[in-house]
Amino acid sequence: MKFSKYLSIRKTPQSDPIFGAGQTPNSAGGYAWAINPWALLDRFLILGTEGGTYYISERKLTLDHASNVLSLIKLDGQRVVNRIVEISDSGRAPKNGPAIFALSLCASHGDAKTKQAALASLRKVCRTGTHLFQFASECGEMRGWGRGLRRAIGNWYNDAEVNGLTYQAIKYQQREGWSHRDLLRLAHPKPASEEHKTLFKWIVDGELVSENAKLEAFMGLSKASDPDEAVKWIREHRLPRECVPTQFLTNPSVWEALLEDMPMMAMVRNLANMTKCGLLTPQSEATQKVLNELKSAERIKRSRAHPMAFLLASSTYGSGSGFKGKGQWIPVPAISDALDGAFYAAFANIEPTGKRFLLGVDVSGSMAGARVGGTLLTASEAATAMAMVNMVSEPNCIPMAFTSGFIKLNLTPKMRLSDALRLTQSLPFEATDCALPMLYATRHKLQVDVFVVYTDSETWYGKVHPSQALAEYRQKSGINARLIVVAMAGNNFTIADPRDAGMLDVVGFDASVPQAMREFVIG
Repeated sequence: MKFSKYLSIRKTPQSDPIFGAGQTPNSAGGYAWAINPWALLDRFLILGTEGGTYYISERKLTLDHASNVLSLIKLDGQRVVNRIVEISDSGRAPKNGPAIFALSLCASHGDAKTKQAALASLRKVCRTGTHLFQFASECGEMRGWGRGLRRAIGNWYNDAEVNGLTYQAIKYQQREGWSHRDLLRLAHPKPASEEHKTLFKWIVDGELVSENAKLEAFMGLSKASDPDEAVKWIREHRLPRECVPTQFLTNPSVWEALLEDMPMMAMVRNLANMTKCGLLTPQSEATQKVLNELKSAERIKRSRAHPMAFLLASSTYGSGSGFKGKGQWIPVPAISDALDGAFYAAFANIEPTGKRFLLGVDVSGSMAGARVGGTLLTASEAATAMAMVNMVSEPNCIPMAFTSGFIKLNLTPKMRLSDALRLTQSLPFEATDCALPMLYATRHKLQVDVFVVYTDSETWYGKVHPSQALAEYRQKSGINARLIVVAMAGNNFTIADPRDAGMLDVVGFDASVPQAMREFVIG
């Protein structure tokens, strides 16, 4: 008997582990590698757990990640806090919620130094009133309102410049069951200045006892009798949309006044409203202002806008109708094009490597059943968008999809994102064999330097593991090809062999991914 025939390390079905490779069962019944706890922290901070995955419920996925964060806090709490701040402050994640939750875990369950570091980093992670309310809500579930937390909340208010803090007070009045009044009453900070004292008094008691022009404007706008008066208050005091009474939010003059000082992401979120009310038309000055903003790489960078925000806006705006059909508008084509451009611009330093790429986009049922970063985008749609980033930046790139075998995707660098998403949405779901890119290249004798697979790693189907297929391709082609696995779900698995320096596992929709991939590809 040849005993080793049962222990083959060259060709092993994906439903079985590679002997001696240290693989673990994934949620789909196949075998993959478990990523290390620090990499799992990154997946949580960037992809979150909202909606769960196709195989893992939101509750279980959240509990698994929370347990991982707690174990890392015990191991090195300061490192956890530093990583939270780094990812949150740089705008690498689509949403800030996971970072806020992780920071609240550090502030609630860390040792004294970790708690101190977490509370000292509060303003770096919780940059808006909404962020602060979420932090208070999360901490309220896990710890009491001790002196350290009260002091940190008080410092959040006192360390802010009064004009900016006033803006926060009128823009984000209450969220998550909390209000600024609640937090100030609990923290009870001693005002850092007379101006702070005036603002705190207004927040807590509703009394304006001294001069504050923006508060006076806010109260004046709330009592405005007509759109012209509303426009006057908005223009003179740069008031945000949240301050405008509902009856004026269909008036184009009001939106034109708001647009003058509207932050980048507020503008992107309100493109449909401004088009619906008639302000944004193909030839209007307002449209030109919007285009100038969306085409400015510098303004996009300053705004910390995540690429996902532009992708969602492009998908929604181009559809001409709101979520669940609420509201309709006729999209301005130039704005749709500019949103696509802004999506690519939000990824910093996309420079071609000159290498030959083959992309494999997972469009399986599990990818369609998982949402990315707490957004409405499925993992399959997000993978398509990430593939388009490669298409735009790399001239020698073959896009393919795992469906009915392994087929070519009719993606082109000049294709609109909305059209690309529709293309992959129309493909039938099939069992995914992530070894197919390498097997396909071997069979057709393609010259490939880099394979990129966008997947949730929840795969079980195939006669050979992807790592084994890559080894075979290297041996037969003579090319030391690399494999990049882009994780599109916040689970604990990867098909990239951590023992192989020619394989890289990255988190999908991290804004720094294209540059990280480029550096890996060029060595």
